[in-house]
Amino acid sequence: MSCCEGGKSCDLTAKINDSKPAEVINNVKEYYGKVLRSSKDLKTNACCSGNSMPKHIRQALGLVHDEVIAKYYGCGLVIPDCLSTCNVLDLGSGSGRDCFVLSKLVGSTGKVTGIDMTDEQLEIARKYIDYHQEKFGYTESNVVFLKGFIEQLGEAGLQDNTFDIIVSNCVVNLSPDKTAVLKESFRVLKAGGELYFSDVYADQNLPKEVRENKILWGECIAGALYWKDLHKIAAEVGFTEPRLVDVSPVTVDNEVLQNIVGEAKFVSATYRLFKIQDQKAEETQVMYNGTIVECNDKFVLDIHNAYKTGEIAQVDADVAAILQNTRFSDYFTFCPPGASKTLPANDFKQDVMVNPFAFMIESTNNTKGIDDTAICCDGSFDKKECNSAAIQ
Repeated sequence: MSCCEGGKSCDLTAKINDSKPAEVINNVKEYYGKVLRSSKDLKTNACCSGNSMPKHIRQALGLVHDEVIAKYYGCGLVIPDCLSTCNVLDLGSGSGRDCFVLSKLVGSTGKVTGIDMTDEQLEIARKYIDYHQEKFGYTESNVVFLKGFIEQLGEAGLQDNTFDIIVSNCVVNLSPDKTAVLKESFRVLKAGGELYFSDVYADQNLPKEVRENKILWGECIAGALYWKDLHKIAAEVGFTEPRLVDVSPVTVDNEVLQNIVGEAKFVSATYRLFKIQDQKAEETQVMYNGTIVECNDKFVLDIHNAYKTGEIAQVDADVAAILQNTRFSDYFTFCPPGASKTLPANDFKQDVMVNPFAFMIESTNNTKGIDDTAICCDGSFDKKECNSAAIQ
């Protein structure tokens, strides 16, 4: 019997053999295809976010069909800036919520591909393709949904050097082979392309008791990567150093599951990784021109680097390589040496800039006047906190 299926009580201690990838995948497919009926069935807040949403994304989300939103289980909304005309891939697209938002933002000449392994989720997504095409006023749909595994994109027909951007929303942690996911992402990205994704991370390597728990796998906890390992895998695959964009706390409030988790702590963190084949660059000065749609006043690269329109800023070699070799290059002026300059705002210590747990603590202590328009557990948005549902 599936956990919680048919309204019956959950066996919170049910185990899975995490050393067998097929068993992990089948468990995840069952959990998201048959166990969960809506986002209200979630047992932790791993798939909730209290982060603010820009107005243009709120507007696009407001056009998405209610059933698509109700059947979606992700960490907030993972939508980067500068999307017009881009070819975007969504790993683990679920019911299609993020894909349809992206469909609106890339415009009629852009393209969005969603890939998911769960038939029930794909059925919902495909059901509303025509609905969103009409809603957005497109003459033809710019969205397609494929069935496949995020570790094996080639088997779904995805070719090398195809996509400008890859997004993923609380899905990589569900994979038994994170390295394969990043390798495949690197392969299908164009040179200068970006992997922009939100996922759950742990502050330590998780013990076997956690990694074998079926419920914690489905809830994005058991498969959470130790945050330092992301940096190692990214380097091995060939990506740039992961750049931290945002962090939210993840809690396990159920007493039984909390006892299994023990002292481990978790966050939902958004990172961006770039595929830059020639990463050689020098420290330089740049000026953001203010011409990215919806980013007229300021462009934010990560928690450390925000550039105000018209101001000259000093950037290190890593940032220079990104700005010069990605879709952002047309939106910056690269200044000659000796220009007057201002530095990007940075109130954080070096360890805080790479450690999502340290950053969350530091930013909580220093937060002032944050927009309280939040993405809530049910996928809606309002000025309220997102409260996780407790297991009865």
